[in-house]
Amino acid sequence: MISLRSLREKVAWRATAPSILLLLNSFVWIVLTYIIFNTILDELNLLDTEKLCLFIMYFLGILTCGIMGSKFFPRERVKFLYLWLFMGAIATLLLITISSNDILTNALFALFLGASIGIGYPSCLSYFADSTSIENRGSIGGIIWSGVGFIVLFFVFLVYVFGTWEAIVSLTAWRIFGGFCFLFLTRHKKKLDVQKSPSYLELIRKRDVLLYLFPWIMFSIINFSEIPILERVFGTETFTFVQFAEYVFAGIFASVGGIMADIVGRKRIVITGFVMLGIEYAIMSVSAGSHGALYLFMILDGITWGLFFSVFLTVIWGDLGEGFEKEKYYTLGGLPFLLSNFVSILVKPYVSVISPTAAFSFASFFLFLAVIPLMYAPETLPEKTLKERELKSYIEKAKKIKEKFT
Repeated sequence: MISLRSLREKVAWRATAPSILLLLNSFVWIVLTYIIFNTILDELNLLDTEKLCLFIMYFLGILTCGIMGSKFFPRERVKFLYLWLFMGAIATLLLITISSNDILTNALFALFLGASIGIGYPSCLSYFADSTSIENRGSIGGIIWSGVGFIVLFFVFLVYVFGTWEAIVSLTAWRIFGGFCFLFLTRHKKKLDVQKSPSYLELIRKRDVLLYLFPWIMFSIINFSEIPILERVFGTETFTFVQFAEYVFAGIFASVGGIMADIVGRKRIVITGFVMLGIEYAIMSVSAGSHGALYLFMILDGITWGLFFSVFLTVIWGDLGEGFEKEKYYTLGGLPFLLSNFVSILVKPYVSVISPTAAFSFASFFLFLAVIPLMYAPETLPEKTLKERELKSYIEKAKKIKEKFT
């Protein structure tokens, strides 16, 4: 097992500090921006069609600008990331301007808000991947997502205590703080060498990319399509509390999952997550609505998200793109996660005619089915690293046995 001391030695903090700060600031901002945007729209007196239009513009901004950013940001990645951070601060502050009176202005703002997220997302993660070695990427990703989990809870507490507008100001200040810190930490950083950029057509033809991408898309669709059904089963307020409580488990197990991914490999951690989710929904299909099922769902779902945040969302696409420009890898890997909230919005009007038992049974079946391509997927952590760590573990065990008998 990795001790705290060996973890400190393993992570080159000075070299990775800018990427840790960038991802920590950005993911907290992305998660909370959507929560606040959704909350504001719920509070406004909007028609369902108007609300749907605003969400379409928001997700369209993410999609189009995510693809655009993956093509243009790599040319001057660090400089564009400076602009992206401060662009996000402006977009966050403009949340206070949304009203029920001007749907056209709201639509343009929703498009800008989505664009402010999507355009820098691939380069944000690519900067992280290029700042870390493949041997310690999982551990650093886990540390980042542990921080994200607990900071998100803190901001949610602010929303609950002070209100939406105060949270908007705080989140704007958080984004500006991240921008200035990133600017300070990277002022003497040398420019990275230009890497080959594969086309999207080349990527979707790669077997290893598809074997990870297909289960990830399947998981994203299943997970977010079940949210309205879970709200109906447990009640909106109770399920909202469960979702935020999951960040505690995600925060704890993100670090555990990241460290283990650097020891036993990414593939085993990801398969473990899918199996846990399959079991979770299988139990829900036979005992939906019970308190035991609710607590089990909260724990297993929180643990799984911790594993997936640190490994599937943050690490695997950088591993697959090792030696290449990674923006397009992270665009393919990130868009299913960023866009899948739209699935919840589309499913919500039809929740009353969907049987929870059938929905949970189908979810369990397809999650177990998603494990099949993962079994054939290659391990993205180099085999040499795995063997070296196994050998080191055997040597340490042998030393302990020798010390015990001497």
